[in-house]
Amino acid sequence: MKTRILKFGMALTFILSNCMLHAQETTTDIGKKSAVTLGGTNGSVKVIDNKGTIKYLQTANGLTTFTDTAPDGGIITTWQLGGTLNSNTNIETGDNEFKLTLDSGDEFVLDGVIQETGVSADGTTIGTSGWTLLVRDEATGEVRKLLAEDIVSGIRVEYTQGTNASADVDITVTGLPTLTSGTTAKLFVYRNGAKLRFGTDFSVTADTVTITYSATDLPMYSGDVIKIQYIK
Repeated sequence: MKTRILKFGMALTFILSNCMLHAQETTTDIGKKSAVTLGGTNGSVKVIDNKGTIKYLQTANGLTTFTDTAPDGGIITTWQLGGTLNSNTNIETGDNEFKLTLDSGDEFVLDGVIQETGVSADGTTIGTSGWTLLVRDEATGEVRKLLAEDIVSGIRVEYTQGTNASADVDITVTGLPTLTSGTTAKLFVYRNGAKLRFGTDFSVTADTVTITYSATDLPMYSGDVIKIQYIK
């Protein structure tokens, strides 16, 4: 329950800041609700346009109205976000989508949420299993979705030197991004348990950690064990 409320709250935050709500029921007539009453919720509001045509306004599917308990120069009915989703709700923003299926079986969909690698087009099916998080790209203002494991997981490689080295040693670390001295706080490299220093003892390129060989300061002997840990 708490997880569903959290997902729904994140979705509503996205709606308020980025989206326009589109009517979902466009092919079936929706019956008129009972007239609003003082202190009541929902119901229909009768209005007359400038040509004298009688019309009714009412809410449905995630929106709620409340009519004040007493007139204040007229009867005040307020529309507000929040209510029961009783049919599919789709919010168009682009090409991709985040879909939340409620216990009732109805769907709450955000179209146009940008996908990160490894996340399927259907937000309820992430590969074969997993959790999706909605995050905001501060550089662009875009709302993105990505796997929770992509945030909290990491990479771990253990390498054993085969022979005595006489030059730098390249170690393959699949998935490791190119890092600089300002972005290496989550990368840890150890030789036989001793922590090595970035830029002095090793350097980094995409998918590779290079041990900077030095016959005096950092020899690499057969059997030396290098452990590399990178936290995403």
